[in-house]
Amino acid sequence: MSKYLKYLAIGLLINFGGLALGSAWTDPGVASEWYAGLDKAPWTPPGWVFAAAWTTIGLTFSMWYAYIKVNGKEDEEDLMALFPLSVVLNVIWNPLFFAAHQLFLAWIVITFLGVTIYYIADITRREYGWKPMLLVLPYFVWICVANSLNLYAAIMHLV
Repeated sequence: MSKYLKYLAIGLLINFGGLALGSAWTDPGVASEWYAGLDKAPWTPPGWVFAAAWTTIGLTFSMWYAYIKVNGKEDEEDLMALFPLSVVLNVIWNPLFFAAHQLFLAWIVITFLGVTIYYIADITRREYGWKPMLLVLPYFVWICVANSLNLYAAIMHLV
């Protein structure tokens, strides 16, 4: 159990550290005049949903990280190579969207992030089973929603 807690702490540090780093470019984020004036998708959730989603993702993805590190198999290196890629893509998205207002470029990044999370979920399901894959599912679902929100804003920004 102590090995799991060690890796859970590392996962929490990496995930929430990445979120904190990414949020450095979002301030004031959803409270900004730019974001308030952005033509957002009709299905855009209220602001508190974003915080709840990312908190859930940070917790469940950290639990996934700890599970894989404790129960790792021979091909763990391939799976774990996708983990830092997901963190980097997640961090990169924030300045592209909120600071540079590069909505299409941000959409490309979030699309690659979605593909990365899909592969993490798929490899986890095939190699470790459905239960640990369910820890990745909130991230994948949220990235699909966020991708649609980003794409809608990017298209409407051009119109």
